[in-house]
Amino acid sequence: MRYAWLPFLVAFVVAALTACSYLELVTKYPKAAGAALYTQKAFGLHFVTFLVAFAVMASGLTSSSTAARAFAENLSTGFALELGSWAITLIGLGFVAIIALINMRGVGESVLVNAVFTCIELTGLIIILGIGLLLFGAGEADIGRAFTFDSSDGGTFWPVIAGTTLAFFAMVGFEDSVNMAEETTNPSRNFPKMLFAGLGIAAVLYVLVSIVAISIVPVEELAEGDTPLLKVVEAGAPGFPSWIFGLITMIAVGNSALINLLMASRLVYGMSQEAVLPSVLGKVNRRRQTPVTAILFTTALAAGLITFVGAVPQLGGTTALLLLAVFAVVNIAALVLKKDKVEHIHFRTPVWVAVAGAATCAFLVGPWTGRDPAQYGIATALIGIGLLLWIVTRIWMRSE
Repeated sequence: MRYAWLPFLVAFVVAALTACSYLELVTKYPKAAGAALYTQKAFGLHFVTFLVAFAVMASGLTSSSTAARAFAENLSTGFALELGSWAITLIGLGFVAIIALINMRGVGESVLVNAVFTCIELTGLIIILGIGLLLFGAGEADIGRAFTFDSSDGGTFWPVIAGTTLAFFAMVGFEDSVNMAEETTNPSRNFPKMLFAGLGIAAVLYVLVSIVAISIVPVEELAEGDTPLLKVVEAGAPGFPSWIFGLITMIAVGNSALINLLMASRLVYGMSQEAVLPSVLGKVNRRRQTPVTAILFTTALAAGLITFVGAVPQLGGTTALLLLAVFAVVNIAALVLKKDKVEHIHFRTPVWVAVAGAATCAFLVGPWTGRDPAQYGIATALIGIGLLLWIVTRIWMRSE
């Protein structure tokens, strides 16, 4: 399937539908709890709320593990180190350990690093687009390749759907943003503008970058390995130092790991404070006031994923799988909570949008999309760990 940019466009549409449901809920209930809060308000079942919250936490772990693995791959390729699989794994583990140390310093330090990394990340995408413009102007890029359909793929629909299940990884972030609702001035007015603007910018950038990439490097070559954009730079601008772009890519994926591990550790801490998970996971560092045991717990799980799963597509696909399931629940919660009236003005999403959001997310969760079965196994194992902790907590509390 040559239309490698099309799954990003489809993922944007699906994400936009779910964004509308999130916007109604976050402007109606501007609290820092996200999907877990909406699930509890809609259904009132603590166990269901726990499953949703832990699924969000698990998605943060798979996302950060994906980033750590990609960091090591880009280090190996960008600096021409030719590292073996075990060396890649060890670098990924070391990288996650550094992220954990940053998180232990505190939220302020993490947010500052995130802001710097985001600017560098945008620089990398701009470099790709700049290379594309130069090659298009010189007639050295085949843009037609990005719009050519390969009939040997057996149709358009299912290849696009299969690509969307992974491309959706690039369009998520609602949970991270809604958790900042309480810090927003007039969220009912400002939050929808900012969320749609961010989602739109991400969609445009990813679609343009994918078109440029395919126009320079055949999609078959891009699919090989875990450093596709570095291949584009090497093919489109041979004189550009590959180590510089490799460094930019490493920082970009580092940014993703930082934010997701920060989110995952705080979710575990919050669940322990609500007596949903063992209280030991709620212990904080006396000096820094950071949830040290929650950070160690989530870092250990991320390390396990890097060591025993490893492959970037499997980890990234599992992130999308978990969040698509959560988003389906959020869309349903938005429908259920339509009857719940609040006094202040809030964003209102049409019923058909929430229904379409729930249906598309649920559809993309299913095995008929061509999703790698290993992703279901990874997701099940992570949720199983959460269920075991939940059961242990219930038994402990009853014995007291």
